[in-house]
Amino acid sequence: MLKLLSLLQTPRDWTGPELAERLGVTTRTVRNDVERLRNLGYPVHATPGVAGGYKLGAGASLPPLLLDDDEAVAIALSLSTQDSETAQRALKKLEQVLPSRLRHRLAAVQDYTVGTAAQLDPEIATAIVTACRAKERLRFDYVKFGGEEDRREVEPYRLVHTRGRWYLVAWDVARRDWRTFRADRITPRIPTGPRFTPRELPDLEAHLAKGLATAAWRFRATVTVHAPAHEVAAKVPAALVEAVDEVTCRMTAGSDTPQMLALYLGMLDSEFEVDGPAELVAHLGKTADRFRRAVDTADHG
Repeated sequence: MLKLLSLLQTPRDWTGPELAERLGVTTRTVRNDVERLRNLGYPVHATPGVAGGYKLGAGASLPPLLLDDDEAVAIALSLSTQDSETAQRALKKLEQVLPSRLRHRLAAVQDYTVGTAAQLDPEIATAIVTACRAKERLRFDYVKFGGEEDRREVEPYRLVHTRGRWYLVAWDVARRDWRTFRADRITPRIPTGPRFTPRELPDLEAHLAKGLATAAWRFRATVTVHAPAHEVAAKVPAALVEAVDEVTCRMTAGSDTPQMLALYLGMLDSEFEVDGPAELVAHLGKTADRFRRAVDTADHG
């Protein structure tokens, strides 16, 4: 009956003979088990006719669910990032029934990730954090910004969420330096490499700010800001900020769109000069015109 339930949870209709063949039983047994599932609260719908069949629908109450390994880990990870009492109560229920192998996977993800949950393939996340926890070199195929494919071997340390994406902070073996990789561009290669002796982890906030500001973004701007460096760094943590003097600094920021760069500049609330890129300058001009029209409209209103 549990195997039958697992099949019915897939998004398709099943005929009685199809289910009987997959389960190795008679169609009579399928009908009896469907009726037992209905008595347990599962809304199994049946459509008569040649094109009809059985399908699990939505009911008035939530019946028990069958989850595969990746689904269970993904749900548990999402719940673990929530502070609400309801989420924590649900997480305890889920952890109580997780097999030992999945509890270890979840513990690794929780211990070696920094930030909130975001969309990332559970298999990729698990492969990365498992290598982090085991202190084993990670080999992976990597798609660079321009679409070129590369192969890397690293000592992985943390999976960090910032600016809406997951990033792997790792020591690049070939380049002998710390590097930051977009996790959604990583395809891990199995098996992992030899164990490594952990290095002292750099300050994650500073490392990510530098890495993301100087990464191969489509657009990158260096701006002179008439404000102290510590104030600018606090307002735009995703940028690299260097002091020129006590009241002036240089801010370097990157993004895939000029709109995001303009947003960073808008957060400064200070005077600044920007030389490029041309797309950013053009966008700032259009934005300034739009704001001016809004002000003029308000003045006449």
